Amino acid sequence: MINFKRADHIHICVPHEMLEEAKLFYTNVIGLQLIKRPDVFSSVGYWFKMADIALHIGVEDGLPRSIRHTAVEVTDVDAARKHLNDHGVEIVEEPVIPGRIRFAFIDPFDNRMELLQII
Repeated sequence: MINFKRADHIHICVPHEMLEEAKLFYTNVIGLQLIKRPDVFSSVGYWFKMADIALHIGVEDGLPRSIRHTAVEVTDVDAARKHLNDHGVEIVEEPVIPGRIRFAFIDPFDNRMELLQII
């Protein structure tokens, strides 16, 4: 048995030529704070603070869109939806799950992220 303590980080990928655009999207639109990435990596990328976990962005050749995703709980899912709509971010409706309000968004690099609020 594995006793999980907490999620530590989420890692998504963007094409190399879009790395700086991804940095701007996740700081300016999503509102995450850039944090120091250790110098031990030979690859390029950025790390961001996302509540009590980190979001890591690395580079990888483009892949087809997938249903793979990460889900993050937020305090006000309706406000998050409005904010993303106001920035022209693609919204994807998710099936209803009792006790949760949720939707997904597709970032400009075809990464799927689910936002949810437990009610």
